[in-house]
Amino acid sequence: MGKKLPSIYANKIDKELSNNTKISVTKNEKEQTEKNSDTRYKSKNINQKIKDIFNSPKYVYKASVIITLKDKKISRKIIGQNNNSLITIDNELISKNDIIDIEYEN
Repeated sequence: MGKKLPSIYANKIDKELSNNTKISVTKNEKEQTEKNSDTRYKSKNINQKIKDIFNSPKYVYKASVIITLKDKKISRKIIGQNNNSLITIDNELISKNDIIDIEYEN
């Protein structure tokens, strides 16, 4: 048991390391990118949001949405659209001109 193990060569570190700084900067840049993507979604116009809802994988026959109108907020199930209005499951027509915002209901 008196054998000595061979020594391991360890190179001297004579420069400043900045690996962690690089990673943290990348993480911060990623967070900024995510914030920018949220802002881009909010800046979409109503027609684009409606189009995204109907093209979404969540939409099969009907979509439960919250619609913000000029004077109130309503919760409806939309099933279709025509040129200037949305059609709800109760055959109610909601004019696209009156809609301020539309989003999926949770």
